[in-house]
Amino acid sequence: MDKFGGLWGWVPFWSVLLLSSGLGVMPQAQGWSKEGHIMTCQIAQALLEPEAAEAVHNLLPHYVNGNLSALCVWPDQIRHWYRYRWTSPLHFIDTLDDACTFEYSRDCHDSHGLKNMCVAGAIQNFTSQLLHYREGTGDRRYNMTEALLFLSHFMGDIHQPLHVGFTTDEGGNTIELRWFRHKSNLHHVWDREIIQTALADYYDKDIDLLLQDIEGNYTDGIWSDDVSSWKQCNDLSSCINRWAAESINIACKWGYKGVEAGETLADDYFNSRMPYVMKRIAQGGVRLAMILNQIFGDPEEGFSAAT
Repeated sequence: MDKFGGLWGWVPFWSVLLLSSGLGVMPQAQGWSKEGHIMTCQIAQALLEPEAAEAVHNLLPHYVNGNLSALCVWPDQIRHWYRYRWTSPLHFIDTLDDACTFEYSRDCHDSHGLKNMCVAGAIQNFTSQLLHYREGTGDRRYNMTEALLFLSHFMGDIHQPLHVGFTTDEGGNTIELRWFRHKSNLHHVWDREIIQTALADYYDKDIDLLLQDIEGNYTDGIWSDDVSSWKQCNDLSSCINRWAAESINIACKWGYKGVEAGETLADDYFNSRMPYVMKRIAQGGVRLAMILNQIFGDPEEGFSAAT
């Protein structure tokens, strides 16, 4: 089946009012923490070209006043609702244990073997849906607002290294340990603990200050020379596969390596892994902006719509 089109073509046009009713429900974060997703979307929105910025503003419900980051956690909030339960496997990729590689044909499926049901397939699908935006509001095959929110969220998820983790331990979820003085698991450490510890230790719990440091690192700091390569993408499918491969590589070298269930992770682990977490948030934001600029920008230069 065509991984762009036929798989989710049946997805109905749910009312934007449903988006409103979903806010504030199920506060636990999946994927990056709430703060991680917010920063990814804030980075992306700041890098949008005028045409893309206008399209994003038009697609967002009026009550968020054009702020994409206000709804970037929405896909986590509704993933266990009956109506959206089908989206649950789209937040991650389970790879072959210890292979430390990603292969789309091998790894992108749900627990029942249904192909394309993973975060890499989801990014391709919702990008394809958004490419129909130029056809006008008369096309009701897809909900463009939901497609925007899912794409924005999943671009955060694919850059969280433990969201492209091993199958047996569910991306580190079953590796129980302690983070400093409290119980946690390896997946949660990368989702939330590192970000929360950084905020508490260095930024007085102010996410805006942390975001300023991340932005400084890619505008004129240590990552500035790499940004052009981050957003280089001639073929979306190949790029998504590369981003997933980056995540499993980091997961192997810096996530899983040297970690045993039941141990305590503290300063050494935090200090050596924090730069990778922050860089992945930056890369996710820069690349989300790149995709949105191509979707909503010049049709001659953007991604081609799937047939």
